[in-house]
Amino acid sequence: MKDNLSKNKITRKEALNKIGKYAALTAIGTFVVLNPKQAQASSPPDPGGNPFD
Repeated sequence: MKDNLSKNKITRKEALNKIGKYAALTAIGTFVVLNPKQAQASSPPDPGGNPFD
């Protein structure tokens, strides 16, 4: 049982590397989703207007 636990352990440096990669991917994903130019281009010209006009 103890051998099984020690196999799955990683060092602090490895953990920080993994967290850094996830953080970078999250930042890129957030930027792509919330990119203001792209959001502005996809919004309707009059977002508060009456759709039945």
